[in-house]
Amino acid sequence: MTQPLILASTSTYKKMLLDRLQLQFTCEPPNIDEKALNSESPSAMAQRLAEQKAVAVAKTFPEALVIGADQVADLNGKILSKPGNYQRAVEQLSAQSGQELKFHSGISVVQITKNGKITKKTKLNTTEVLFRTLNQQQIEQYLKIDQPYDCAGSFKVEALGISLFERIDSNDPSSLIGLPLIELCSILSEYGVKTI
Repeated sequence: MTQPLILASTSTYKKMLLDRLQLQFTCEPPNIDEKALNSESPSAMAQRLAEQKAVAVAKTFPEALVIGADQVADLNGKILSKPGNYQRAVEQLSAQSGQELKFHSGISVVQITKNGKITKKTKLNTTEVLFRTLNQQQIEQYLKIDQPYDCAGSFKVEALGISLFERIDSNDPSSLIGLPLIELCSILSEYGVKTI
């Protein structure tokens, strides 16, 4: 691989996932506005933000391959943001109890050449999660252990959060953590980047 590879994120979760591919890369913050647009669907939002993050960083690093990713939690068409605190996490998990959620993970790889030519490849991966019926005590106990306040949907699937689910339907197990590696490997191969 001759061109630098950059992950447009400061997320420790995304960095840990990308480390699994054993590629040399750096991380850069994308610094974009992540608010939803009027009437924007959760899946469209995930794709748009993934691409915007990659483009924002690619503008500063010509020739680099920049990876942008974004995940949007979708409860019956309603976007769930990162809770940020205990009370909002209680509210989210209470609303999700016994419900099916969709997690839309957008992945985009962008390259801008020195003469300004842009190439973009963007994909979407959707994971469906069925939550167990949870009581207040289970929710409070879980939150005290994992403290998932920086995670959309208020859980960490890579930790105790897995115990909240009855079922996960996905064709990419890394997608629920926020960086769909199967889709990413496919895109990187189109740019000539080999992972094995």
